[in-house]
Amino acid sequence: QVQLVESGGGLVQAGDSLRLSCAASGRSFSRSAMGWFRQAPGKEREFVAAMRWDGSSTYYSDSVKGRFTISRDNAKNTVFLRMNSLKPEDAAVYYCAAGDLSPFDGSVSYTRATKYAHWGQGTQVTVSS
Repeated sequence: QVQLVESGGGLVQAGDSLRLSCAASGRSFSRSAMGWFRQAPGKEREFVAAMRWDGSSTYYSDSVKGRFTISRDNAKNTVFLRMNSLKPEDAAVYYCAAGDLSPFDGSVSYTRATKYAHWGQGTQVTVSS
């Protein structure tokens, strides 16, 4: 059974940092694209960050670019999201996702939730002002 389990969420103050982790089990995701999405109450799920399977490219939403960093450790089947300078508008449930995007998929594909077949249960991030 394929599982993605997020951890590392919590309550922080504006300006603080958090590192989210996503541990995969059930199969290797070393050749899968990995992404982070988030969903705030009353809003649609939105793209945050993604990385090609080989780490050669990373993608970020404009709202987090320069503050968030996605990384992965294929040996541990784990992907991370380092979040710096957190803002109240970053508060949401953060979801990890894995997808078998093809080498021909362009950058836009990595931002689409429909491209990811496997999802974690989410971890809550709350940012107080």
